[in-house]
Amino acid sequence: MEIEDLATLTALLDEGRSLHGVRVQGIDLDLCADRLLARSDLHGLVVLGGAMGPPLVRHLVGAGAVVFPTVHDSPVDVYRSRLYSPEELYAGIERGYDETPDALAYAWSQDASLVGDPYVAVLRSLHDDSMEDALDDLLADRRVVGIMGGHGVDRGTARYAEAARLGRALAAYGLVVATGGGPGAMEAANLGAACPDDATLEAALRRLATVPSFRPEVSPWARVALEVRDGLGAPDAVTSIGIPTWFYGHEPPNAFAQAIAKFFSNALREDLLLARCTAGVVVLPGAAGTVQEVFQLTTRLYYAAEGETVPLVLVGREHWTQTLPVWPLLQALGEGREMGDRIHLVDDIADVPELLRESSTTPLR
Repeated sequence: MEIEDLATLTALLDEGRSLHGVRVQGIDLDLCADRLLARSDLHGLVVLGGAMGPPLVRHLVGAGAVVFPTVHDSPVDVYRSRLYSPEELYAGIERGYDETPDALAYAWSQDASLVGDPYVAVLRSLHDDSMEDALDDLLADRRVVGIMGGHGVDRGTARYAEAARLGRALAAYGLVVATGGGPGAMEAANLGAACPDDATLEAALRRLATVPSFRPEVSPWARVALEVRDGLGAPDAVTSIGIPTWFYGHEPPNAFAQAIAKFFSNALREDLLLARCTAGVVVLPGAAGTVQEVFQLTTRLYYAAEGETVPLVLVGREHWTQTLPVWPLLQALGEGREMGDRIHLVDDIADVPELLRESSTTPLR
């Protein structure tokens, strides 16, 4: 049993139930220290971070609990139980991107002095496990469509605008748009899904075009996005999720995902992203990272049981048949399998929503 808030823990203590097997995460235990100090049946309790004074720590450990201490030299809370907001990752952006928690977490992940340190490895794994749990909680019973694409698509271009309009159209179907959470086509898709109407989207596209790229500086690129995000207002529902990784430190997270699940492990992040795309995946033109995602999903589709495949739509006939000839291989793999009826190649992004509707095993609204 995982407990992430004081009210739930207090209720458990009120009932006098055993704490064996309970995982308490990120709670200020000093607020109920007297009640915990009065108990000796604490064997099997695991405490992950949070606040507690030395007397309580000594009592918990002496009674058989396992206590993971608060980590003061990590740039992020490794025990956090919720997803990030863009504002959290970009806190301090007015002083420059290098001072933000996002940039500091990347530097921590790349610190050569920590390579092979088992303690740091455990901390990062705990962080990523918490991200996975929080992502599952948020997306439970929601239909999710993945939009994959390259990070090099600049704002102000036709490709960027098309990706944004696609995100907007799919969100209008009642879907949650999930991306790799980075810049380029990923940012555009998250932006479109986060906009409440077409007029708001078109205005946002014009404003963002004033800072086309995160190169050579992330700070102005991020600041204008945060300003646009502020103008979108509070969403009525979850429509836009970003799932980036600190492994790709050169790709800063975009500000338009309503919630961000950021991981230290890229392998875990990629698998989680594709596994949660229950309504299908749309792949815009991209390079090596995008191709990798295509074939990770293809492996899932190839071995999926009947009725468990999801639609895969590639956008850009010339790109996927000539520039990077992925499509012929997908066709060969899909021949004679249910997968063959779920893969599509189109040139016009406007065709994507209807294709997802027709190819999905469960109907879109």
